[in-house]
Amino acid sequence: MRLTQYALSLIAILLFTAFKPAPTERLTNYVNPFIGTDEDGHTFPGALVPFGMVQLSPDNGEHGYNWCSGYYYPSTTIRGFSHTHYSGTGAEDLCDISIFPDINREPTPKTITSEFSHQNEIAKPGFYSVFLKTSNIRAELTATQRCGFHRYTFPESKRSAIKLDLGIGNGTEANVGHNGDLPLECYFKKIDNHTIVGFRRSIGFVGERCVYFAARTNKPIGAITIFADSVRVNSKQEARAVRISSTLSFPATKAGDQLLVKVSISSANIDGALAGLKEIDGWDFDAVKKSAGDAWEAELNKVKVTSTDQAFKETFYTAAYHCYFAPFRFDDALGSYTGADKKVYTGKNIYTLNSLWDTYRAAAPLFTLTQTNRQPSIINSFLEFYKQHGLLPSWELYFDEANVMPGYHAVPIIADAILKGIRGFDYNLAYEAMKNTANEDIRESDFYRQYGFVPDDLDPRQRGVTKTVEYAFDDWCIAQVSKSRKNTADYKEFMKRSGYWENVFDSSTGFVRPKDSKGQWMLPFNPKESIGFQEGNSWIYTWYVPQDLYGLIKVMGGPGKFAQKLDSLYNSPYGRKSELKNNGYYGLSEFSNEPSHHVPYLYSYVGRPWQTAEKVNHILTKYYSNQPNGLCGNDDCGQMSAWYVLSSIGFYPVNPASGEYVFGSPLAEESTITNSNGKHFVIKARDLNKKNIYIQKATLNGNPYTRSFIRHSDILKGGELVLYMGDKPSDIWGIRTEDLPGRQESEKVKK
Repeated sequence: MRLTQYALSLIAILLFTAFKPAPTERLTNYVNPFIGTDEDGHTFPGALVPFGMVQLSPDNGEHGYNWCSGYYYPSTTIRGFSHTHYSGTGAEDLCDISIFPDINREPTPKTITSEFSHQNEIAKPGFYSVFLKTSNIRAELTATQRCGFHRYTFPESKRSAIKLDLGIGNGTEANVGHNGDLPLECYFKKIDNHTIVGFRRSIGFVGERCVYFAARTNKPIGAITIFADSVRVNSKQEARAVRISSTLSFPATKAGDQLLVKVSISSANIDGALAGLKEIDGWDFDAVKKSAGDAWEAELNKVKVTSTDQAFKETFYTAAYHCYFAPFRFDDALGSYTGADKKVYTGKNIYTLNSLWDTYRAAAPLFTLTQTNRQPSIINSFLEFYKQHGLLPSWELYFDEANVMPGYHAVPIIADAILKGIRGFDYNLAYEAMKNTANEDIRESDFYRQYGFVPDDLDPRQRGVTKTVEYAFDDWCIAQVSKSRKNTADYKEFMKRSGYWENVFDSSTGFVRPKDSKGQWMLPFNPKESIGFQEGNSWIYTWYVPQDLYGLIKVMGGPGKFAQKLDSLYNSPYGRKSELKNNGYYGLSEFSNEPSHHVPYLYSYVGRPWQTAEKVNHILTKYYSNQPNGLCGNDDCGQMSAWYVLSSIGFYPVNPASGEYVFGSPLAEESTITNSNGKHFVIKARDLNKKNIYIQKATLNGNPYTRSFIRHSDILKGGELVLYMGDKPSDIWGIRTEDLPGRQESEKVKK
């Protein structure tokens, strides 16, 4: 009897083990936040939640192009942990409210630093940790939406401390602040034995802004030493100066003693910062860390990939992770923020940091798939900016306009949302804002309307060609919204303007090129030179006609000559050779910068999808990796990463407001997009391997699919797309006229 009971128990255990559900794969385990922290990626490895106002990350204490995010992988020192950071930009700013732990050192107004090693550094979504060699302190960081959470584990010491730096900078240049900005005024006040408050007002890349903060410690604050403009002040409670640093002292520590600090921020006032401290209830650091990781897990699950290639999965999920850093929340815990006119407003779900010249191309279309419910709030933030500033944002941070890039590229994002039927914002106000912004006299758009192009002799910065072609695309987007509203007059006007790109196209050379106000081509002309262009040249910008590619094909002499010129672009010797750097040069195409991102897909417009596959596969596998230098250029608030996410699953929005995605060559064996309506769209790449990069045929929901593109509306319906891959180009798939992308965009209104 006992043997029978034992046998039955054993069988039950075996059955339970056999049918026990496998543990769910944790996608955050594939994220490596150090990707992009080396060379020109300019990402940062610190702790934040998706779209979080607080980006709590280490700063090396140096400034310059390599430290735009505050952190540069080759550096060996850390100066502090600050609460605001750019991700992937080419501009210095932010790095506000810096905190750094210390032991047994006399307070000083100068910057204190510590050496560190990457071997003792950990970064995961929502968490960062590093061992500070100089002080033997373990620093750990996590965050909520508006509050950063620090945990410092001390060695044995006679005195422990944290230093708050509001404007001292690196101590080497009197006028330089934390990250290349200029401090204007700082304020510090102790309000009880655990809490300090204050603000940091500065002027930087976009103009003047103010960050208010509130910090609370789990242990009582002892002595406070304050330096105002490098001079020690008598007050232990309060100070106001251009630059302030303060050292908060705590008792001696035994090995393993921990100090915890919460820091919340606001752009509006100290009350908003104090309210943000309530986002963290109690002092359970690990619980907050878990919550931050869970928030990232939810976002990453919106696009899941299957692959046997571990490195690819790390690169892919890190790219998806980087897509959701910006724009970030701007309204504080009381729902307040400082607007474009420097007045305090009450708003809900307000977002800032919009590098729109970059992100409208792929990051915004990705959001219409993965952030459908968030996109209306982002657009409403554009509209709030418009009401306060009079124009839609171009390159915006903290509701201030940098005015550094051409175009009015909030327009394609808004137009794309309207044309895709995304609700949650005022279409009438949006239409008004688009038209008024397009008709304002700024960034030489008045010359664009007057001449039908921007004459380079009237442009102080000589970027007339870039401005012409980018304004023309934005105008096409307005025309499509006008058409949807049955506004014939506006439609005709903006369609006419969308054709202005032809005014700077020279058929004798086959390039777009600068013109003067008399309508004469400017001499001398070299298509590799940058005069007339912003961040590019004729080789780069000649292809920038996403609204009228068939018009471009025609003026180039037809599909054959168009393809030959594309071949010349990619087959020419590299523009800048370097064996030591991942610089993104593919022939004369500079993939490290956004104007080149759509170009490899253009072969499909002349019935050569196999050449698109070759170029896309080359870029995916050569210019991205799971290493710190795994981005070939600035990530630019997620645009470089968004290109990788979309291209890895198999397609890309060449015209980002068309609702079409052109097929390339996937890296994922299977991808699943979870739409906001709960439906799943699955993409399967059959027989995919490193040689089988060409699509041979395709089916959509079991039916033959011959188009070389897919529409957004098809993805929203859910279903299954199967791409059958092979090692040789197909001579039948995606080559018929009716199967080519962008046919509906080819309509034109005569000028």
